[in-house]
Amino acid sequence: MLALLATYSWQEVRHHAWRSATAVLAVMLGVALAFSVHLINASALAEFSSAARSAGGQPDLELRAAQGAMDEALYARVAGDAEVAVASPVLELQTFAIARDGSRSSVRVLGVDALVVAAVAPGLMPSPAAGVDRLAVLSPGQVFLNAAAQRVLPAERVRLQAGLALRDVAVAGTTSAGGGPLAVMDIAAAQDLFGRGGQLTRIDVKLRPGVTHDAWLRRMQLPAQVQAGEPGDAGQRVSQLSRAYRVNLTVLALVALFTGAFLVFSVLALSVARRAQQFALLGVLGLTARQRLHLVLAESAVLGTIGSVLGVALGAALAAAAMNLLGGDLGGGYFPGVQPRLQWNTGAALGYGVLGVVAALVGGWLPARHAAALPLAQTLKGLGTRLPRARRHAAGWIALLAAVGLAMVPPIAGVPLAAYLSVGLLLVGGISVLPGAVGALYDRIAPRVAHRLLPLLAVERARRVRESAAVAVSGVVAALSLAVALTVMVASFRQSVTDWLDVLLPADLYLRTSNSTAAGDTAFLEPRLVQGLAQVPGVARVGTQRVRQLLLDPARPPVALLARALPDPARDLPLVGGTVPVPAGATPVYVSEAMVDLYGARRGEPLRILEPALGAGAFVVAGVWRDYVRQTGSLVMDQRDYLRLTGDTRINDAQLWLAPGASQQDVLQHLRALVAREAAQPDLVDFASASDVRNVSLRIFDRSFAVTYWLQAVAIAIGLFGVAASFSAQVLARRKEFGLLAHLGLTRRQILAVVAGEGAAWTVIGAAAGLALGLAVAVVLVHVVNPQSFHWTMDLLLPWGRLLGLCFAVVAAGTLTAWIAGRAAAGRDAVLAVKEDW
Repeated sequence: MLALLATYSWQEVRHHAWRSATAVLAVMLGVALAFSVHLINASALAEFSSAARSAGGQPDLELRAAQGAMDEALYARVAGDAEVAVASPVLELQTFAIARDGSRSSVRVLGVDALVVAAVAPGLMPSPAAGVDRLAVLSPGQVFLNAAAQRVLPAERVRLQAGLALRDVAVAGTTSAGGGPLAVMDIAAAQDLFGRGGQLTRIDVKLRPGVTHDAWLRRMQLPAQVQAGEPGDAGQRVSQLSRAYRVNLTVLALVALFTGAFLVFSVLALSVARRAQQFALLGVLGLTARQRLHLVLAESAVLGTIGSVLGVALGAALAAAAMNLLGGDLGGGYFPGVQPRLQWNTGAALGYGVLGVVAALVGGWLPARHAAALPLAQTLKGLGTRLPRARRHAAGWIALLAAVGLAMVPPIAGVPLAAYLSVGLLLVGGISVLPGAVGALYDRIAPRVAHRLLPLLAVERARRVRESAAVAVSGVVAALSLAVALTVMVASFRQSVTDWLDVLLPADLYLRTSNSTAAGDTAFLEPRLVQGLAQVPGVARVGTQRVRQLLLDPARPPVALLARALPDPARDLPLVGGTVPVPAGATPVYVSEAMVDLYGARRGEPLRILEPALGAGAFVVAGVWRDYVRQTGSLVMDQRDYLRLTGDTRINDAQLWLAPGASQQDVLQHLRALVAREAAQPDLVDFASASDVRNVSLRIFDRSFAVTYWLQAVAIAIGLFGVAASFSAQVLARRKEFGLLAHLGLTRRQILAVVAGEGAAWTVIGAAAGLALGLAVAVVLVHVVNPQSFHWTMDLLLPWGRLLGLCFAVVAAGTLTAWIAGRAAAGRDAVLAVKEDW
């Protein structure tokens, strides 16, 4: 070891330390991003699941209405059954309340029977405040708030929205249920307050010991519109809903760690090549090949360990900051109303720490083998110190072919695992064949610059040391390809959403009471208001829409039903493919792409799973449409068919087409006056133009992808750090070469021009390879990962301006880095360094 240290100059030690710090930084950022995403997701999901358990209790079974409500006569039959120990009726409604600051705040209202709820869901048991009668839990107009509701709602009286009216209730105490804002009240009082007499949404059942679920359900013969589920289904539903988003964020976070592994490989490969004579000297002094391999691997492990420790600490800090800025869903909107606290997980910290060390060891494996295989005698004489020449690239081509095959494999357990592996193999295979690509390109360029000295020197070096060039740019190729892929994916998605909005927003103005499907049964437009819209001066035509939830499977989140006029479905809906004729007597429905994947709803086939929710009748899938809002599934049917089947006349949204020449501002003024007459207060109805809705939707889109943009920036930064470290190492090792060029008559400016030309030559091929690999990865992300993860498709868009800008930035950064490093190495010391060989 002393012999190794003795051969180092102070400058070499400094540059080696800087390169090692760069590798540590790459591992640190990769571990930090992956660990922070895991902490945020785990904390939010744990908080939501805990809230769902406290609000739902631990019954043996939950009986839920498929279309939102069931006849309370079923409760009498269930509660009176001899095999039932306890049955707790629940009326669950999503609505709005006037917050302390005067704005509308979403709140969940649960009507319960206080005499039995404690036996099933103790967290829902109302606790009267000091001085309040204990029988207030049975009184009308009394509510009990959980902690989240107490933070946003008035302390004494609360106004709850029912239709376009506000119902005043008194705050009589608290409840210990967690989660978002929740108000608990007597079930009979809730039925009266919201006009839901004789209706329930859920019955929690505890069976007597020895009674099996299946046997009891078969004997009870529940109505077709009632679904029986397990108590853990609520947590499972939200877990399934957010799983694709969580998995994709985690994979994107690991991108930085993946890039860091290439950077460790680049740093150590160049470092081993630079220290080849020192390793050979250690070999002559008795260090075996196996020990030399272990020495380099130990260096990799040290780099990985330092990076992992720092990454875990940084990840915890990033998670805390991100939860404060973006919430527990990182802008995805999957955990509404939940404000989770960061929950430390030692096992996850160790796991991601080990992952960082493994990534560093993987990056150091090939350099370690090279150090072990050095020919000692030749290396001591200054021969055989280059990076090993790659003779074959068969493994790289096999990886590329395997990536194509894996991209065609269906998802595993709902997760596109094969597609993620395909992306990894594309990157590894593409970088593996990079030396051959470097040689092939510059073999063609070399004859064209044969008569120009400086370009010839730059091109010939890149051509002759193609392995060094490939190692130097491998990190930036990985980073740039992923940045290109993410840029293409986000741009494709955003453009597809924009086109989708153009189809779904044909009207000039829109009115709605809520942007939440769950609140569709409590926040709706009154019939008098809807009738008055057509009489407003300047309004040529009015369209309406009913939005509600349907529970088709207790183990899955509800799907959204949209009932609207469909004079021409091919024009009114963003269909994927055409429509099919529906047999006489059948009701046509148009399902989203998620319904195809989750429920097997195929075009032209009957949709029997819909019959329990909407009553008897034949439903046939007439077409498939894109829905970028509801990844759990949605379906559209003609409003006339919906009224015939349900008799439900409630309206949630209204679309207004203006007469030619009508002023939008004048129409809005008349609309506000109409709402002021019909609604309890004007802000119970939202007004928006088509452009307003589009802008809000795109802002939500950008917020959802904010983390993706940050991960993309980090990956690029790590790749550029790698280029800087690689070029500085190689330029430092070439001081003698620069000195010889100076003796041959080249000026310092010409030498720097050669170095900058080499940087440009190397990064041009790296940018080209990164662009090509990125486009291949983008195809997999757009056409495989997104459909398998979120159950929607999109059109591929190539934003050439941004892509070429990324490539230009990489080339410029590589060229500038090489020039700066050349200035440090091409000084007077370079001329004196030639004497070392005399």
